[in-house]
Amino acid sequence: MNNLKSEIKINVELDENRVPENLTWSAQDGGVNNEEAKAMLLSIWDSNAKETLRIDLWTKDMPVDEMKQFFHQTLVAMADTFQRATTDEKMADTMRDFCDYFAEKLELK
Repeated sequence: MNNLKSEIKINVELDENRVPENLTWSAQDGGVNNEEAKAMLLSIWDSNAKETLRIDLWTKDMPVDEMKQFFHQTLVAMADTFQRATTDEKMADTMRDFCDYFAEKLELK
């Protein structure tokens, strides 16, 4: 049996204080090659420990207004993913309501 593999690479360049200065990522299957990013949120489920492991990074030149947009778009995407993963449309809609509230309070809309 042939096992297919797909690799995603994340490179983090740090300054002398270990603060991210540059983030780049590659995903050959997705046609992404060494693309620049200003922030990333990575969550991994550890099934043995029943807990989420996280890596949250942003470069020191990430603008605050873009960080707010990034969080809003991430929350909306999480609601969509939650619905696809659980088929719980009611809770996904509740999450989307919060996303609307979040955007309104941050004056993103």
